[in-house]
Amino acid sequence: MYRRTGGYACAMATDDPDGVMIFAPVPQLTVTIEEAASGVELHVHAGSQGIWQARMCAALGAPVTLCAAVGGEIGDVIAGVLAAEEISLRLIHRDEGSGWYVHDRRDGSRSTIAEHAGQPLGRHDADELYTAALAAGLRSRVSVLSGPAAPGVVHPSLYRRLASDLRKHGVQVVADLSGELLAAVLAAGVSFLKVSHDELIDAQRAADDSEAALAEAARKLRADGADRVLISRAGQPALALVDDDLLTVELPALEVVDHRGAGDSMTAGVAAVLARGGDAREAIRTGAAAGALNVTRHGLGTGHSDAVVELARRARLATV
Repeated sequence: MYRRTGGYACAMATDDPDGVMIFAPVPQLTVTIEEAASGVELHVHAGSQGIWQARMCAALGAPVTLCAAVGGEIGDVIAGVLAAEEISLRLIHRDEGSGWYVHDRRDGSRSTIAEHAGQPLGRHDADELYTAALAAGLRSRVSVLSGPAAPGVVHPSLYRRLASDLRKHGVQVVADLSGELLAAVLAAGVSFLKVSHDELIDAQRAADDSEAALAEAARKLRADGADRVLISRAGQPALALVDDDLLTVELPALEVVDHRGAGDSMTAGVAAVLARGGDAREAIRTGAAAGALNVTRHGLGTGHSDAVVELARRARLATV
């Protein structure tokens, strides 16, 4: 159920001082076709980096407030689907249509039939979304800034302003971004940055995927504005820079069902621990465990907290 408040819709359950605000500006409707024993199945969900992160944070017991802009018929469906999630919502309703994609997995692999990242966020809607996210972020211990499906959908200055203003008021800002959006939040400063090694190489922030090159990139990211850095490396142990310690994050790999969403679950694990007052190393171990568990499931950003806790106990941080 929703009520109108200050230009945006919100779930009746509101904020928690130990909770997480997830900034997911332009979510998508995801449609997946799969083959099952009973025949062809159609799965319809709300998706995007931020929604997957919110879902995992909630699974780990963190109170979550999701801030997003939705529009058109697709946006109405997204809002309806999100209403069933165990998260509070701050949804800006705009005229421009929301994004979507249709994937076919009937042969076991994922192929894209069609997709749309969503219309760019206009100035008025950006102002409304900023206000909603700022209010929810100030009532939370941790704010996670996640990206849209494609560049150009949200102007980088919105991320810079939001990160800067939240940090000024003592909110821990966790960012999971790349490209111009990453540069924008670094200019403002972030408490914790999660980034993949591929994104660093693509942005020419790392020369290659060697440990030495990524370690150098991590130190440069800290100099540019990230207090702590966590670099995911697909099947290789993640790297973390905490204070002056460069760490590898080692956890035995689980059999992969779908690799998508592992990095987002890693970010969510970090945020959930920070939100309850845990330290950086515990957050990194939990993030690694959440990412490892996510690849064993078809649903993105899903998992059970007891499995994450057990995996986190087995994660080992080693100083490089």
